[in-house]
Amino acid sequence: MKTVNILSYAFVGLFMLSATACASNSNANSYGTDRNEITRAMIEQAQEGWIAALVSVGAAEDPSARAYEVLTNYYDFSGSGVLFKPTLTHGEQTFRMTKDGALSYFVGGNAAFAQDDGFALRPYVSGVADIKDVVIVGKAAIAMGNITLTAYDGSTVMVDKTFGYRMDENGNLRIITHHSSLPFSPN
Repeated sequence: MKTVNILSYAFVGLFMLSATACASNSNANSYGTDRNEITRAMIEQAQEGWIAALVSVGAAEDPSARAYEVLTNYYDFSGSGVLFKPTLTHGEQTFRMTKDGALSYFVGGNAAFAQDDGFALRPYVSGVADIKDVVIVGKAAIAMGNITLTAYDGSTVMVDKTFGYRMDENGNLRIITHHSSLPFSPN
């Protein structure tokens, strides 16, 4: 639990620093010149890849194995950790800080997370990200916007998403924050 708290404070501090930088440089939201730093194009590519990976879970012969692979390849559960708040969770199981908790959200079947029915099993056939903005500070970034997923029956669901990323030692973006919610409807 201490690791998550320390990471949370570090991430908040990182973005407070970026807010200060934004105030002094309102024409840019990416700072630094190191070519190993994250770019908006990298974020866009990462989100397109994440959508394709999510779609592949529902279409897989073994959805659990595919979802585990997605969590391994896109998230940082084995590194700094992940702050994961899925769209349709509530109560004591709202936040998922473990790979098992995230896996259950995507494919269900875990008695410890009985409320999960497998969000990624719908299945979805496509999706599109509408990134509203990105804040980048060196090897960390946060992106906010909407993702619209289309299911096999043509129905769509749009969710508000915030993804935090860090660049790993191999130059790959790893998700360290995944917050998702349904858009507010005042009716």
